[in-house]
Amino acid sequence: MPEKKFTGTGVAITTPFRKDGSVDFKSLGAHVNYLINNGINYLVVLGTTGETPVLSKDEKNAVVSFVVELADKKVPVIVGIGGNHTQAVIDNINETDFTGIDAILSVSPYYNKPNQNGLLQHYKAIAEASPVPVIIYNVPGRTGSNISAETTIKLAKDFRQIIAIKEASGNLSQIMNIIKDKPVTFKVISGDDALTLPIIALGGMGVISVIANAFPAEISTMVKYALNGKMEEAKKIHYKFLPFIEAIFAEGSPSGVKAVLEILDISSNYLRLPLVPVSKDLYKKLEKMVKEVKDNKL
Repeated sequence: MPEKKFTGTGVAITTPFRKDGSVDFKSLGAHVNYLINNGINYLVVLGTTGETPVLSKDEKNAVVSFVVELADKKVPVIVGIGGNHTQAVIDNINETDFTGIDAILSVSPYYNKPNQNGLLQHYKAIAEASPVPVIIYNVPGRTGSNISAETTIKLAKDFRQIIAIKEASGNLSQIMNIIKDKPVTFKVISGDDALTLPIIALGGMGVISVIANAFPAEISTMVKYALNGKMEEAKKIHYKFLPFIEAIFAEGSPSGVKAVLEILDISSNYLRLPLVPVSKDLYKKLEKMVKEVKDNKL
C-alpha cells in the first residue's frame, strides 16, 4: 500500500536563493543530501516552507525535477499542488509529469473561504484527477477556513486516493476525532512541529516538519522513539527543541528556519518579498540556540 511510505518524518524543504534572487540549486542539492543522509523518511517539495507562492511555473518545475532526480528513490517525494481555484489545480495535475513523484500535498482553498460542502467537492475533484495519492493539508491559520473532522473522515472513507491529512489546525480535539473515526489505513500527520509528539501519542503517524530542515537527525530520532512507544526518550528531545521551534516561527516561516540554515552553513538567508529575514535580535537568539544544541549533542 502506498500509504506505508508516509510514516515518520517528512520535511517541507526550503528553497534556497542566491543574493540576486535566483534559485540556488547547488545549495538545494547539498540540503537534500543532508536531509536524506540524516534519516528523514520523505521530502515535501513546493510546500509553504519552500516559498512556493513566489516561484514561477518554470522554477517550480525545475525545483521538482531537481529534487526527484537527486532523491533517486532513496526516499519518497511529495509535491505541493493546491490552490483556491479547483479547476486550475486539476489543470496543474493534468500538466504534471509524475515520474518519481509519490504523492501530492494539496492545501485547502484559501481566501474565498468555502463551506464544508465546497471543501468536500474540491477534494473530490482533486482525488478523481490525481494519478498519485493525495494528502489533504488543513492549515486554517493560513487559509482562513478549517476542514472539519467530519469532512476529513468522509473524504477518507469515500476516496481511496486520499490517504492522509497534514493537520495544522492546532485543534487537538478535532485531531482526536479524526483519529478516532478514520479508516485504518488513513494517516494523520502533524503539520505543527510543536504538536508532533502529542499527535503521535494520540495515534498520528509522524510529521511534515519545518525544524527538521535544520535538525533532521534529532527530529527523526524523536519521531521514531514516539512511534515505537519510547515516550520518555521522545519527550527529552521534544522539550529540548520546543523553545527552538517557537523561536523559528516567532517572525514567520520560513524566515526563522532559513536563518538557522545559514547559521549551520547549509544555505544562505535570502528570501523573496513579501517575506524578509528575521530581525538581528532574533538572529542572535537563534545563533545562541544553535550553539547550545551543538554543545549538548543528543
